[in-house]
Amino acid sequence: MSRTSAPGGRRRFLRGGAALAGAALAPVAAAGERISAVGQAKPLEVAPWSKTPGEPALWHPYGQPSEFEKNVIRRSRGAAPFPGANSSMTPLQDLHGIITPTGLVFERHHAGIPLIDPAQHRLAVHGLVARPTLFTMDDLVRLPSVSRIHFLECSGNTGREWKGSGTASLQFSHGLLSCCEWTGVPLSVVLDEVGVDPDGAWILAEGADAAGMTRSIPLAKALDDALLVYAQNGERLRPEHGYPLRLFLPGFEGNMSVKWLRRLKVGRQPFMSREETSKYTDSLPDGTARQFTFLMETKSVITFPAPDHRLREAGFYEISGLAWTGRGRIKRVDVSTDGGRSWVAADLQAPVLDRALTRFRLAWRWDGTPTVLQSRAVDEGGYVQPTGKQLVAARGLESGYHFNAIQSWKVAADGVITNVQV
Repeated sequence: MSRTSAPGGRRRFLRGGAALAGAALAPVAAAGERISAVGQAKPLEVAPWSKTPGEPALWHPYGQPSEFEKNVIRRSRGAAPFPGANSSMTPLQDLHGIITPTGLVFERHHAGIPLIDPAQHRLAVHGLVARPTLFTMDDLVRLPSVSRIHFLECSGNTGREWKGSGTASLQFSHGLLSCCEWTGVPLSVVLDEVGVDPDGAWILAEGADAAGMTRSIPLAKALDDALLVYAQNGERLRPEHGYPLRLFLPGFEGNMSVKWLRRLKVGRQPFMSREETSKYTDSLPDGTARQFTFLMETKSVITFPAPDHRLREAGFYEISGLAWTGRGRIKRVDVSTDGGRSWVAADLQAPVLDRALTRFRLAWRWDGTPTVLQSRAVDEGGYVQPTGKQLVAARGLESGYHFNAIQSWKVAADGVITNVQV
C-alpha cells in the first residue's frame, strides 16, 4: 500500500500508478474509448447537449438534482411497524465533503410528521423558573442567534452490527447519520430570560407530534451548547426535521434533539419518560441497563469503497470516509487495507470541526487480490474506536444502541464488496 499527504505527492502517486497499471488508469475518451499511453485518440466529440440551448434557468423555482442522480435518495429498511413510525437513511455512499444536503438528511419518526402553522406554534418554558413564559416563533427569532455545523446520529445507528454483519449496504448500516449547519437561539439565552431556580437540574423537552416525544436533558448541557433551532443548511427547518422549532444537543444521541419542540419544564430530577426507561437504554448481560448514555462515542466508516460499490479493476483508488465523535474533534483516522494487520494514518480534510463529521482520505493501489478495508478513529482526548470484540466483551450482546466498533468491508477478487466482521 502507498499513500501521500501532499497534493504534489498525490500527483506523483498517480503518475506512478499509471506506469504500473498502464491503460487501467488512462482517462476515458468518447464512447468509452481509452486514450493511449502516448496520448493519441480520436478528437473529443461534441455531445448533443452542447449543440442546443439548455433548460431555462428558472425551470424549477426550487433547485433539483440532475435526473442522472435520481437514485441518490433516502431509503427505508421496510414497512413501518405501525402508521407514522419509521426511519429513512442517508445515502452516505453517494455523498462528498461533510455537509448532508437537507433533502437527504436521515429521518426517524415515532408518530408521523405534524404539519404545524408557525404563527400558532408556542414554546412553553415553565417549572422551576421565576417567569413561566409562552414564546411565539417571532419572539424566538428576534433573540440573538448562532449557526454551527454538527453531526446528528441516532443511537440505534449500526445497531444491527452488534450480533454480526447486519446489513449488505452502508446506507442501511450507517445511514442514520447526517451533518448540517444548524441555526437558532442558544437555549441558555431563553433560560436567562425566564430565570432558572437554583434547585433546577434537569429539563423535560416535549415535542408536538402525536407521540408526545419527551426526554430529560441535564441543565448543564442546556446551559452549555444546546440550541433552539429554526433553520438548517441556510433555510427554515423542513417539516420532517422539526419545523418550525426543534431542540438540538451537539454530540448527544439524536432522539434527545426533540423535534417540533413545544415545551420545556425545569425540574430537580430526571423525568423518567418512556424514551429513557423502556427505550434508549443499553441492556447488559447481567439484566441491568445503562441509562442516560447520552454521548455518541468516537466512530468512523469508509464510505468508498463500500458494499454499495464495486471495484471495476485493479489499480489506483482513493479510499474515503467519515469520522465523528460526541467528545469533540477527531484527531486521527487510521486505515488498514489488510484486515487490521497494519495501519496507516489517513489525511484529514479541513475543516476538522467540533462534533462534526470529518472527511478522511487515503491513496490506495489495489492489486486485485481479496482484502479487508477498515478505519479506526481517534478523538482529541485519546479515545480509540474499539473493535467489535472489545465492545461485546464490555457490554455483551443485549443492546441495540451505541455500537461504535470498527467497521470492516471485504473486497473480493472480482471487486464485489461485502460487510464482514473480523
